[in-house]
Amino acid sequence: MKTMRLSTFVMFISLVLNVSVSLIFAEAPTTPKILFTSARDGNSEIYIMNPDGSEQVNLTQHPATDQQPIWSPTGEQILFISNRRDFRPRGNRDLYLMDPDGSNVRRVFKRKAEAWRVSPSWAPDGKQIAYRYQYGPKGTTGTYITTLAEQDTEFFVKCSDPAWAPDGTEIACGVASPGLEWIVFVNVRTRNHKRLLPKKALPWQNAPSWSATGDKLAFSGNNHPLPVILDKGLHNAWRDKQVIFVVNRDGTNLRQLVDEAGPDAGYPELSPSGEEVLYTQEINGKSQIFKVDINRGIRTQLTHAAGMFSVGNWGGDWFDPAYALPVAPQPHLLTTTWGDVKRQ
Repeated sequence: MKTMRLSTFVMFISLVLNVSVSLIFAEAPTTPKILFTSARDGNSEIYIMNPDGSEQVNLTQHPATDQQPIWSPTGEQILFISNRRDFRPRGNRDLYLMDPDGSNVRRVFKRKAEAWRVSPSWAPDGKQIAYRYQYGPKGTTGTYITTLAEQDTEFFVKCSDPAWAPDGTEIACGVASPGLEWIVFVNVRTRNHKRLLPKKALPWQNAPSWSATGDKLAFSGNNHPLPVILDKGLHNAWRDKQVIFVVNRDGTNLRQLVDEAGPDAGYPELSPSGEEVLYTQEINGKSQIFKVDINRGIRTQLTHAAGMFSVGNWGGDWFDPAYALPVAPQPHLLTTTWGDVKRQ
């Protein structure tokens, strides 16, 4: 009897310890991986795959709408948005965390969202996130910054699609005016901002994505201004003109990577190496994920699955352990070291 009790006690302690360890020491992928959203089964879920499109695995398997997954800087956590607390089609969206294997799902904020928290971006030190607060009461739409441990939230600027720079000093995001949108760099400390491209460049720019070294950005763009008042003819002239661009951080060497002749291309994500870009484009009536080699122009379709009632697959966030930001960052990967950032 004592032996049985002892065995039961040991098993209980082991279970508790294993759970505790899994909560604290979630393991990052040891090889490059891509997160993306898929509705192949008729419901929006978070998937993971290899950079060549192989081994696609559903991580969430939940009836809620789960989407927009992004890796933490170290690859040990995944941040995503979901309506798990409000299943209505237009119900509130909130931010959730989970481990890389889809386990240990938990809500970021203790207080329930009153609107949509979407388009998250992680600070390189892993302590803060930027996100867009959309459809909120009293005109609260804009980008906010939250300190995760303290749950402090503050309004940042009125812009969309925030993307935190790898050196931590600025956030790239889209600022809109009637018929136009352009990407700006906003200093995290001073809130001062400047344009990525000159005023007379592309009239429509959004969804910026950084390389791991911060020397390049990919983004969606359209060379045709969106008319303030759309009639059918003007709208048709503008439709299917959004493509993918890559540009140096200083605005030089702007290159178009996707042909304007096809359907709209969106959700750009620059690989950590800065050599490839993920993007989403419709093919045969379904959204699919592609990648394009920046230097050689070779395009590869990564997803193909799409159910009868599915819109397909979209988005993507790239993790490569060779470029991961550890607790003590690798200075050779950054244009500004963490010591410099902290002194500011």
